[in-house]
Amino acid sequence: MTFEPVRLGEIRPRGWLRRQLELQAAGLTGRAEEIWPDLGPDSGWLGGPGENWERGPYYLDGLVPLAHVLGDEALLGKAKAWIEWILASQRPDGQFGPQANDDWWPRMVALKVLVQHAEATGDERVPPFLARYFAYELEHLPGRPLTEWGAVRATENVLAALWLHRRDGDARWLRLGELLMEQNADWTRYLTEDLITGRATVFDHLTHGPNVAMGLKVPAVRALLDAAANTDAGAAGNGTGVGRMTELRSCLGELDRWHGQVHGMFSGDEWLAGREAYQGIETCQVVEYLYTLEQSALAFGEGELGDLGELVAFNQLAAACDPTMKAHQYHQQATQIAATVDERLWTHSSDDANIFGLEPHYGCCMANLHQGWPKFAASLWMQAADGLAVFAYAPSTLTTRVAGTDVTIEEETEYPFDETVRLTLTLGTPARFALRLRIPGWCTAPELRVNAESIAAVAGTDGYVVLDRTWRSGDVVELCLPMAIRRVRRERGALGVRLGPLVMVVPVAESWRPLPEARGLGEWEVVPLSSWNFGLHARARGGLENWPVERTPVPDVPFTAEGPPVTIRGRGARVPEWRAQHGSAPHPPDSPVVTGSPAVDCPLVPYGSARLRVAELPTVISVEADGREVT
Repeated sequence: MTFEPVRLGEIRPRGWLRRQLELQAAGLTGRAEEIWPDLGPDSGWLGGPGENWERGPYYLDGLVPLAHVLGDEALLGKAKAWIEWILASQRPDGQFGPQANDDWWPRMVALKVLVQHAEATGDERVPPFLARYFAYELEHLPGRPLTEWGAVRATENVLAALWLHRRDGDARWLRLGELLMEQNADWTRYLTEDLITGRATVFDHLTHGPNVAMGLKVPAVRALLDAAANTDAGAAGNGTGVGRMTELRSCLGELDRWHGQVHGMFSGDEWLAGREAYQGIETCQVVEYLYTLEQSALAFGEGELGDLGELVAFNQLAAACDPTMKAHQYHQQATQIAATVDERLWTHSSDDANIFGLEPHYGCCMANLHQGWPKFAASLWMQAADGLAVFAYAPSTLTTRVAGTDVTIEEETEYPFDETVRLTLTLGTPARFALRLRIPGWCTAPELRVNAESIAAVAGTDGYVVLDRTWRSGDVVELCLPMAIRRVRRERGALGVRLGPLVMVVPVAESWRPLPEARGLGEWEVVPLSSWNFGLHARARGGLENWPVERTPVPDVPFTAEGPPVTIRGRGARVPEWRAQHGSAPHPPDSPVVTGSPAVDCPLVPYGSARLRVAELPTVISVEADGREVT
């Protein structure tokens, strides 16, 4: 089953998610234009003589959804100035944007911006604008084909063409989609047959982390193109969507095999870098991968994509910025024992790549980070042919139309920090439709009640339990997703730990050291104030899976080291021989490590709450002088 997005602005965040988005609005996104000249009044995307390539469109690709999910008038006003300039920039031949730069790539991002703007506002100028530009592309792409970045990211352009085709039915836009895919890299073949299996050592568009994250969209876009062509031809379809989902699984499987890290995402400290926890992940890669998962969920309707999306949002996305979203990292490390200027073992980056700042290493992440949280919030719910489906759980309110009536769903939850989700429905009139509730793959004993009556929470092969019934105002759905502690086994016997969708880590006490002559809203190195080289007593207290879990209310700053909302009370011991190299923790020693270090309490907290952390740990056995094991 395929899904459709709900209209931008129909989902409003609540609770901790709203606070997170408000931090973004008060921080890097809301103040970007005043602190960064590349997005100031001289931008080429405002008609000025300044930067005229991707940074303006990248920024808008996050500013527009942030403004609409928050309903923030100030942000809407900022976005309007850019959008009006873009719409007014179109020339008679259909081309648009800065005249000093005719690259196809940044216009692909601008197309995404215009589609979101049109979805949220109904702006009738956008479809004819797109039609004129798509006609321009059909005329000029054969003689001036995609190159460089555009030739590995063409799916972004195809999605816009499909959006217009769904509205006007013009077969030309499907032809354009096919032409763009012909000129795009064959990502499916590369990721399944030709994928580099070690650390990349030279630049190649196919090993660049954000490109890979975007290239993973190819199976979904190919499935959408095939389905649209079948619909135009009056065919019932040939099941290609199932095959394309199989292709995506194969791509993800190969990436995990050779580059997968303890938290489930693949490395990319500029280029693909292998499986070790000290290799980095670029912030651009994080937000692009999350967007790919959201779009793939629309194309395939598979719950496992929501599982992956939650992992990315609640862990890597949360950790990519400082807790108040005033600064960001270019690269984050799964195990990160310092965020300082140092010569780390990146595949290709400068020494400042993992400080928290305005534009460490390179400015693309400062331009592009803005889309992560607002697009995630806008994707929590999706429209299914028979009703509504959950992509991810978070506190929110959905107001939309289903089965011919107005429907509001209040989602009360502190998920992912808690296990329960409560949905309260309000309808204009009673109506029958399906609610598709995603049951995460990690949850083995879900509990479901409708109006206090227990319902069997048996998910189908797509990961969804379907509640198909006549709904009335006041109906309440309660879903409990018990979160058992789980081991993630790594090389050399090391372990990672997960609790529901959260990656749990051993935190390292942090000292935030301001950098001199800081730009933007501040720039910091983060240095450790405590030891980091611990291993886990995985057999202590009845075994790791039985360690106590403590929960407290989510703080006003949701992802901060101060008062994390969930903690696992573990046991561990120092591993003195595990020492820092190149400003990072090298790979853990072989497990189990027999040590004379005393067993101590070793709490684990959410990955996104700890900017210094150890995510991949050896197991240890502490012994007394007489050889007795101590737990």
